Amino acid sequence: MAKKKIALLIVALLAVDQIVKIWIKTHFALDESVTVFPNWFFIRFIENPGAAFGFELGGSYGKLILSIFRLVAIGALGYYIHHLLRKKAPTGVLVGFSLIFAGALGNVIDSAFYGLLFSESTFTAPATFLPEGGGYAGFLHGRVVDMLFFPLFRGTYPSWIPGIGGESFLFFSPIFNLADSYITIGVLYMLLFQRKFFK
Repeated sequence: MAKKKIALLIVALLAVDQIVKIWIKTHFALDESVTVFPNWFFIRFIENPGAAFGFELGGSYGKLILSIFRLVAIGALGYYIHHLLRKKAPTGVLVGFSLIFAGALGNVIDSAFYGLLFSESTFTAPATFLPEGGGYAGFLHGRVVDMLFFPLFRGTYPSWIPGIGGESFLFFSPIFNLADSYITIGVLYMLLFQRKFFK
């Protein structure tokens, strides 16, 4: 029973993540933005060629190495969840790891398949699904779709801070997606509420 519930949770999380990403990619031009709540929540479409917060390894081989690393990590995490199910681990632990697994897999789907399935996103027009002539990149060379932007507040660094004093800053500047949220929530939940399990 636990296996079915965990599998359904992972499938549901993945479905929501992919539906949102596909809709954004086929309805928004690059850097197009829609205000959800003025001044602090926007839907803003960007594409991330690398890992979290735009980190990337240089060139085509760097992208391939990053994608292979993700696949290996997902395989290991999937095996570990299977092991936890056999050991009848607490439900909270299974949910936490399922969130992390679904988030990681959601972003890998983008990297693995979006380059094959979509045309290039541009600043003037949304991408199209299954374009004539093929997609914008090969297998494992696609870009991750990001859209959640929460610029909570702007300010100015105090003048006494060396190097950056007097410069303006924005908190929180990263643009991310639902899959990133799943990973963050899963990790924080495990650290805050499931520490006993790791002892």
